[in-house]
Amino acid sequence: MKNTYSGLLVNIDERGVAKVTLNRPELHNAFDAQLIADLTEVFNYLGSQPEVRAMILAANGRSFSAGADLNWMQKMADYSYAENMQDAAKLATMLASLNHFSKPTIARVQGAAFGGAIGLIACCDMAVGSKLSKFCLSEVKIGLVPATISPYVISAIGARAARRYFTTAEVFSARRARRLGLLSEAVTEEELDSTIESLIEHILRNSPQAVSAAKSLINHVENRKIDHALIDYTCEQIAHIRVSEEGQEGLQAFLQKRPASWNKASL
Repeated sequence: MKNTYSGLLVNIDERGVAKVTLNRPELHNAFDAQLIADLTEVFNYLGSQPEVRAMILAANGRSFSAGADLNWMQKMADYSYAENMQDAAKLATMLASLNHFSKPTIARVQGAAFGGAIGLIACCDMAVGSKLSKFCLSEVKIGLVPATISPYVISAIGARAARRYFTTAEVFSARRARRLGLLSEAVTEEELDSTIESLIEHILRNSPQAVSAAKSLINHVENRKIDHALIDYTCEQIAHIRVSEEGQEGLQAFLQKRPASWNKASL
């Protein structure tokens, strides 16, 4: 991972909480090819670091992200089909790296979150947004579709809601985003950080190995038929983790009524 990025700030605190901040406030944190490449690199690096326990995805300025950068879009207008395929693949790869990040991820959302920004939010495990934030799947307004973000957005809000917001491109509120499941919480601007910190505190009490395994379990089990193969898989997962080092430590800590060795929460 590079030491500095032109459009990103990256920090890991002493607890192992990483914070990745979109830092193009003058452009409402719109993303282009370089920012997409940098995010992919950062997500892959942080996900591979054992000391990282969780990641917050945030943004500086008035907006979380306005989606695609206008200059980048102008370049894309002249791309061939093959060039568009390559360009879309890079965005899809970045989204997949966030969606499959091995530690818990939390989006911190303020202001506008338009277009591809909603894909970033949907790829995170949790999202806390300001009550004043606004959302829009705006692609059809300019003759495009929310294609690469669609698997994650549909998973977050459901196909029924996607049929509406993919086709109307209407702006919707944080309250509606919370009801749809895109946001986990909608709070005042002043409560954003304290609400996220509460979630982090809960995560830091838990076994890092078990937390990552729980994320993997969801990806494997979601929308699968409950058959003998799936039942066997779930049995294997609990048996494996029970005999693991962290599984044994967790059980002993519980029985001995003491904090487990990994507990870094302040509460």
